[in-house]
Amino acid sequence: MREANAVGSRRETAARDTPECWGGVDLGGTKIEAVVVDRAGTVLGKLRQPTPADGEPGDVVRAIHDTLEGAAHAAGLTPRQLLGVGVGAPGAVNANEGTLAHVSNVGRGWTAPYPVAGELGARVGCPVALGNDVQVAVAAEYRLGAGRPYRSLLGVWWGTGVGGGLVLDGVPWRGRGAAGEVGHMVVKPGGARCGCGRRGCLEAYAGRASMERRARTAVCHGEATVLFDLMRKKGRTRLTSSIWARALAHEDALATWLIGRAVRMLGVGLASAINLLDVEAVVLGGGLGTRLGPDFAGRIHEAMRPHIFVPERQPPVRVAELGELSGAIGAALLAQPPLG
Repeated sequence: MREANAVGSRRETAARDTPECWGGVDLGGTKIEAVVVDRAGTVLGKLRQPTPADGEPGDVVRAIHDTLEGAAHAAGLTPRQLLGVGVGAPGAVNANEGTLAHVSNVGRGWTAPYPVAGELGARVGCPVALGNDVQVAVAAEYRLGAGRPYRSLLGVWWGTGVGGGLVLDGVPWRGRGAAGEVGHMVVKPGGARCGCGRRGCLEAYAGRASMERRARTAVCHGEATVLFDLMRKKGRTRLTSSIWARALAHEDALATWLIGRAVRMLGVGLASAINLLDVEAVVLGGGLGTRLGPDFAGRIHEAMRPHIFVPERQPPVRVAELGELSGAIGAALLAQPPLG
């Protein structure tokens, strides 16, 4: 009996000594970012790994688990010590069912709903919550980052695609599940083909994947660029945000033209959103948004100006303060129970 009591006492002590922690995962087209945070959102451990370029949904879930495990180890924990895990993902999220569908930029992509929450939960041994990647990132910026001074904002995540999220009068606005999809606002009727299958979407001009396709076509037609030389030197298979930034630093003509076109189209699309919603600020995040930083936030702000209906009240464009961790931190906050 004494031995049993001693074992129980050790277990209770270990439970008390383990901090309350949650895991968060930002699933992107080129990378998986995982963090472990405490109740205040402080990052205790993190890890980034490449997204399987040709992976099936099951391969992607396994990669998520491996990345989360590494982040937990960096925090001195195992995944099974986490109280919950949140995953921010692109595509159609069914939070109630824990499924993800219509994912075009991750792995080989998939259309049918896939039980990401259930499969990952079985691996980590704790509840898993799913949310839209940009919406959870915007929620994190609103609570902990660049959105703190404002009651209403539009978050724009400029990366593999162009995602958006809204906070209106202090409340995250999801509509019927697809609110904030600025990347699929049409900025040029009948324009370039988007990954969604339609023409003229903002993402068809500003999304990193679309710009890469345009760059590859240009090279096939004999245009010179350092983009793919830089990609090979870094051992990458895709044009990441850092490669675009380096090409701009080299004053590469093709990269400069494609990024300039993206900025002009962002100006058109975001100004239209501002004219409709009249929010107080735009928060710019995502791989390209955070990598290119305040200078390009200023350029986007200027590109918006000719299209703003009330120019004297044009909102600022601020770079996400949580940087590339916004999505993962926001996903972890999604897994936390409400305060109080």
